[in-house]
Amino acid sequence: MSNAQKNGDTLLEVRDLKMHFPITRGIVIQRQVGAVKAVDGISMTINRGETLGLVGESGCGKSTAGRAILQLYKPTSGEVIFEGRDLTKLKGADMRRMRRDIQMIFQDPYASLNPRMTVGDIIAEPIEVHKLRQGKKAVRDRVQELLQVVGLNPYFINRYPHEFSGGQRQRIGIARALAVEPDFVVCDEPVSALDVSIQAQVINLLEDLQDQLGLTYLFIAHGLSVVKHISDRVAVMYLGKIVELADSEELYRQPLHPYTQALLSAVPIPDPQVEKKRQRIILQGDVPSPINPPPGCRFHTRCPIAIDICRVEEPAFVDYGGGHFAACHRAREVNELLPNQAAEADVPVKTGAPVA
Repeated sequence: MSNAQKNGDTLLEVRDLKMHFPITRGIVIQRQVGAVKAVDGISMTINRGETLGLVGESGCGKSTAGRAILQLYKPTSGEVIFEGRDLTKLKGADMRRMRRDIQMIFQDPYASLNPRMTVGDIIAEPIEVHKLRQGKKAVRDRVQELLQVVGLNPYFINRYPHEFSGGQRQRIGIARALAVEPDFVVCDEPVSALDVSIQAQVINLLEDLQDQLGLTYLFIAHGLSVVKHISDRVAVMYLGKIVELADSEELYRQPLHPYTQALLSAVPIPDPQVEKKRQRIILQGDVPSPINPPPGCRFHTRCPIAIDICRVEEPAFVDYGGGHFAACHRAREVNELLPNQAAEADVPVKTGAPVA
């Protein structure tokens, strides 16, 4: 646990954030007939210098939450308090100035870089927009410095994105995010499009940069295996809601929500003898539509231990001790009713592998 966590120095606070996308009908006159409730009331805090992992299956609202926090999507309601200022109320020049402090690393290193621009131009653009360096030489020197920071040859400055591998492109995306010297970075599944060996290198790089530059991360990923290595705390998201939030080690040791148990049981363990003895938790059915989520607990339609109250009453997000939050009517019974599937992660770290 970092010093920032121990001191409780809050950098970002999200309060009841909602992001609903309207559904309209009509050609000439459009009327709203519903909404996709991608993010439906999430609250959390992120301390300075820590990494909060946000996990869940596809379509649960993770990426939308990250973009809404950064105001790339204008939230339907809620507050995003960053260093005492509500980002949802900032406009124009005030929001542009705040962009220096909050950045994003995108999921797809192939789609997030302009193929018509050189690497030097891509990284230099935010430096020039925010006027962080004066003169072409100073900008170029800064770009080459950033390329070295992320483990790339500074002489690559005149190359185009198609000349790089996937791992190298993601490093370019990281350099672009770091160009404005931010405090907070949303990492939107930054390794999901990469090979496993390259994933480890990028995760190691992000950890090293956090130590060197004092960065704070919201790290979004599909699986608990990846976030285990990099996260101080982990939030588990299901159908627009955060269902569990705890310190990383505590979440793996004693999960209190059946959905978290199911995610852990899906993580493969690289030991045939251990894997053979494990009992998988297979969820039945599909994820309900975010247009019309089920009443009560949103997970009850797939939960193997759901009872009557789960179908009618939404569980409160309760602290069960030590900052371990869960939204489940049967949280105290989960580890008795379901096998604890605390899994060893399948992504190697600190391998000392060569730069991708």
